[in-house]
Amino acid sequence: MTLAIGDSLPSFSLDDQDGEQRSAESAKGRWLVLFFYPKDDTPGCTAEACSFRDSLAAFQALDAQIWGVSSDDAVSHRRFATRHGLTYPLLCDRNGQLRRSMAVPKALGLLPGRVTYVVDPEGVIRHIFSNLLDGPAHVREAERVIASLKG
Repeated sequence: MTLAIGDSLPSFSLDDQDGEQRSAESAKGRWLVLFFYPKDDTPGCTAEACSFRDSLAAFQALDAQIWGVSSDDAVSHRRFATRHGLTYPLLCDRNGQLRRSMAVPKALGLLPGRVTYVVDPEGVIRHIFSNLLDGPAHVREAERVIASLKG
């Protein structure tokens, strides 16, 4: 089942690169930008992750948190975060269960898709953005949507 705007964020609990458990429930109370990306340290994913890093202060000013998600393990996520100065959580979706539960589409039917979900403080999906080739566009789109919805 594909998730749509207005649906609730599915229940999940995943560890991040530091072994801290992150869940849908713990995200409530603040805006959440949940971005799914294909793989640590690939050019497009690095550009996207670094764009989120560079815009972190703007998202914090909007009371929004950023969480990245891929199937990479904690070791890979830690290395990726350290190498690029990423200070937000990178969730380890090792078996792809969260990706499947959110029906994140595959690109070209093969590659894990690049999709960003903007979730409001009550846990409701307010915006979905998919663009495999332009990772930094996800940052601009998420920031624009949250600013617009907050008025």
